Amino acid sequence: MHDIRAIRDNPAAFDAALSRRGTTGMSSRILALDEARRGMIHAAETAQADQNKASKEVGAAKGRGDDAEFERLRALVAEKKAEIARLTDEAKVKDQELTDLLLTIPNLPYPDVPDGADEHDNVELRRVGSPRTFAFQPVEHYQIPAVQTGMDFETAAKLSGSRFVVLKGAVARVHRALAQFMIDTHVDENDLLETITPVLVLPEMMLGTGQLPKFGEDSYETTNGWWLIPTAEVTLTNTVNSDTVDEDTLPRRMVAHTLCFRSEAGSAGRDTSGMLRQHQFEKVEMVTICTPETSEAEHARMTACAEMILQKLGLPFRTMVLCAGDMGAGARRTHDLEVWLPGQNTYREISSVSTCGDYQARRMNARFKPKGGGKPEFVHTLNGSGLAVGRTLIAVLENGQEADGSVTLPAVLHPYLGGKTRITADGALA
Repeated sequence: MHDIRAIRDNPAAFDAALSRRGTTGMSSRILALDEARRGMIHAAETAQADQNKASKEVGAAKGRGDDAEFERLRALVAEKKAEIARLTDEAKVKDQELTDLLLTIPNLPYPDVPDGADEHDNVELRRVGSPRTFAFQPVEHYQIPAVQTGMDFETAAKLSGSRFVVLKGAVARVHRALAQFMIDTHVDENDLLETITPVLVLPEMMLGTGQLPKFGEDSYETTNGWWLIPTAEVTLTNTVNSDTVDEDTLPRRMVAHTLCFRSEAGSAGRDTSGMLRQHQFEKVEMVTICTPETSEAEHARMTACAEMILQKLGLPFRTMVLCAGDMGAGARRTHDLEVWLPGQNTYREISSVSTCGDYQARRMNARFKPKGGGKPEFVHTLNGSGLAVGRTLIAVLENGQEADGSVTLPAVLHPYLGGKTRITADGALA
């Protein structure tokens, strides 16, 4: 959420920044609501002063025996009391309208974020590794013989409908190994705190990280009002919801492996083959809570943590800076990691690492007490995939496929697989 004082102080700068995201003319609507709300508050305060003055004079009129003045003042007190109640209620309505509007407005991109409307305007930061040269035509993950017995879409559709998968045997074990490898790497080498969180949350938690109110259709709500998390960003970030923490406890760097649930409301017809885009999937998510002064360094650090996983797996990838028009609503800057998928002959997103500034903190009312004293300040929040487990599985399978239909697995996974190094063409670990 945005600071109304900053909008009052420089509405032109606010509009200019938002226009880079395709949103225009917001400051006039915001300031009109703000002015009306403040006017009602001022009128209520004036009426309160009039009531207080009249209340003091009522007794004096009574003491003088001035019945006419007594009745006039008593009526004035009652009138002012009713006026205060009306103005206070109206101010509350305007305040809620203002809050509701601010909650729907995306974050402001940092000045160094490239301009652009969509993914075609994103800018490559770096490229790591070279795509493998195959002596045969590589296929997509679900077409690899080694995978076909372990990736069951037909049974999943019978159980749950489209965009689900049942993993079995060697494929399931490699999927589990990937998640364990990611968590171990982030905990042992990147010094992140392993955290296990619920996957059901209250609506105010979804509000705190920005999934509500505007993007509710992208997630699942239960009949009793809980929401299934679309990412552990929701739970990890909201661990400081409504808190004021000591600066000495920052930064808080956390990582969680969870199930995630997304309705994929806007993806009809996209990535319908295979398990690239699912309603239920697993992700290893990183979240950092820090001070404003350290958030830039933390963004670079978190990006490097995600890149490390791909490097250890030997997967070619590129790191992109998303343009203003392609970022998620809560981000001020986003780095996307895109892994090479030879079956599709293209790079596909496998992680988004975003710095949100104090946008989520304002929604959550999450602050810290500075070491040197002074007023509490809003924390800064960052989040990033480290990585999406299913998409990493896809990349491992496609990049490791062999001409005989088997899959060679990355060396870092061998200890998690009992020393096994490959999936044979008939789907067994060997």
